[in-house]
Amino acid sequence: MELSSSDALLRRIAQQLLPRFPGIFSIETVERYVTESYESLAQGARIRQHLYTLTQRLAEERLTALAQIRGEIGKPVCEVLFVCTHNAGRSQIAAALMKHHAARRVHVRTAGTHPAHEIEPTVIKALALMGVTTSTEFPKPLTNEIVLAADVIVSMGCGDACPVHPGKRYLNWDFSDTRGKSLHEVHDLCMEIDLMVRDLLDELIPHPASP
Repeated sequence: MELSSSDALLRRIAQQLLPRFPGIFSIETVERYVTESYESLAQGARIRQHLYTLTQRLAEERLTALAQIRGEIGKPVCEVLFVCTHNAGRSQIAAALMKHHAARRVHVRTAGTHPAHEIEPTVIKALALMGVTTSTEFPKPLTNEIVLAADVIVSMGCGDACPVHPGKRYLNWDFSDTRGKSLHEVHDLCMEIDLMVRDLLDELIPHPASP
């Protein structure tokens, strides 16, 4: 049976990802995660220009998380997951600020229970005013392996849709939705979230005691 161009591209992505997980996953597992990631991102996607690139990045992130759960890949730093409904506003703000301040001292992931097709333009502009970029980020679906790989899970409005697993630290940050807000309002929200992010980071990475 002749492969469609879409199937061929997804198989090529799987072949490219397989060497990044030597001896950990079979090609069948990698192909399944690539296909699932593609299907979740393709739903309602208005712009498909970068769909396959984003598929590869999402599949790699999910496979990395799965390998961490299995103990096949170590976690050198704390894993923090920010979750909101659309993964286009609040969780992206928190994640961007955490990455900015942490400087790789923690690893940050984001997800949404009903992810949007893109990060809200006002959020991107408001963060840019603070010298923070989201240029490499995109809304991603909340999947089980991403939750299980996290050490700290911060819910920012996803309610009961965020699964609860024993042994995880859960935080609930009650911030209003960014949708429909002006740039000034979103910037103020960014400043509020920034305070929470800094406090959490101080807990996760204590400052060394003075001699």
